[in-house]
Amino acid sequence: MEAAVTSHKPVEPAAPARAALPEQGAEAPRRGASSEAPGEAASSGVAAAPDAAAGGASRGLWISSTYFAEGLPYAIAHKVAGEFFTAAGASLEIIGLTSLYGLPWNLKFLWSPLVDLHGSPRRWLVGAEIALAAIVLGLAAAAHSGAIWLVAALFGVVAVAAATHDIAVDGFYLQALDKDAQAAFSGLRVGAYRLALLAGALLVAFAGWASFGAAFAVAAGGLALLAIAHAAGLPRPAATPGAGAAPGAGAAPGAGAAPGATGLRRYIEPFRAYLRQPRIASSLAFILCYRAGDALMFAMSSPLLKSLGLDTAARGNVGGVGTVASIAGSILGGVIIKRWGLARTIFPIALVQSLAILLYVALAWARPALPWVVALVTLEQLAAGVGTAVLAVFLMRRCVDGYKSSHFAIGSALMSVSATFAGSVSGYLAASAGFTAFFAIAFAASIPGVVLSRLVPRE
Repeated sequence: MEAAVTSHKPVEPAAPARAALPEQGAEAPRRGASSEAPGEAASSGVAAAPDAAAGGASRGLWISSTYFAEGLPYAIAHKVAGEFFTAAGASLEIIGLTSLYGLPWNLKFLWSPLVDLHGSPRRWLVGAEIALAAIVLGLAAAAHSGAIWLVAALFGVVAVAAATHDIAVDGFYLQALDKDAQAAFSGLRVGAYRLALLAGALLVAFAGWASFGAAFAVAAGGLALLAIAHAAGLPRPAATPGAGAAPGAGAAPGAGAAPGATGLRRYIEPFRAYLRQPRIASSLAFILCYRAGDALMFAMSSPLLKSLGLDTAARGNVGGVGTVASIAGSILGGVIIKRWGLARTIFPIALVQSLAILLYVALAWARPALPWVVALVTLEQLAAGVGTAVLAVFLMRRCVDGYKSSHFAIGSALMSVSATFAGSVSGYLAASAGFTAFFAIAFAASIPGVVLSRLVPRE
């Protein structure tokens, strides 16, 4: 049901057992190979090892909190926005068009080099969270006043700030953790992201009990608290040349930028490095197609549940149960990948994710009682969670040293293109074909991703 990936995003799935444990004081939560921004590097000038970058909190804590902070704005711009307009009585076409809030995620690769080239992922991360807290507070005021068009515009502003925050979070994770740790914590990362989607479902349920204005105010307070905690507690990994390094720094191994490269050349090089990877055409096609069926299904999930007689609070509760299942699925997916490796699991997991869409065909056709609705949504979300873990690891393995923020942004942006396109036409398809045929079309849209999973690089 949820179409998000986090990457929220390159990793070895079968990490040694020690990599899954907090190491010597533990690191604070984020992705990447130990690195600090200009001005944050140790005065000695010697890059710290990942273990030495430990902050006050354990790695597991900061990974969980940063990915929760990444997922919450996504939930607001996608799930909560759709529920807001569903509750307001908008047409299926308008509800489907809320998928266009995904455009900043599609286009974030255009400004992702800025995170690598200016400042540090840590600074961008905290700054974006402060901005998001302020914007969502404005959204609360607009919703309370009933200014629908202002609410619609502010959802778009939330999306732009959230997409920028995604770049920083993913870049920090890839900067602060080595390859083994990235793989070991992939399930936790996706699980925390999906926990934020659960929070989004709970916001919907709370809005059904109180109001959407009150729900947005609660979300703004949560984002503000996360920004404060991250400003105080995130580790400060030492800078790696080429990743957030100052102009004139040499490129990291695998990064093609020459020392002293400036201007347009520095901006373009991350894209060139991404496209030079082996079998990149099949990788790009797979990323574009992998979540297409899920994205189409997700866009009309709330209208379907409403047609089955579930009010706003009930839809929030069912969505919450489904999101818990997706979290369990993402953790299970991480365990499966670590145990058997990406090469052996990518195809069967893609197939299971695709077949799970047929559960929504059954919902639309049979129109069952509430217990069956909950059961089928839960099963679909379990499969979607496992599928998300596979895509996250695949995207991380497409990241080249020196451009990790940019490369994960490119991969996750491409992934979200299908979600935006499919979602934007979903209302028109559902209105003309009916829900049963619509979800059958969503299943058909998932098949190319299954086929392509046999053709992409496995390591």
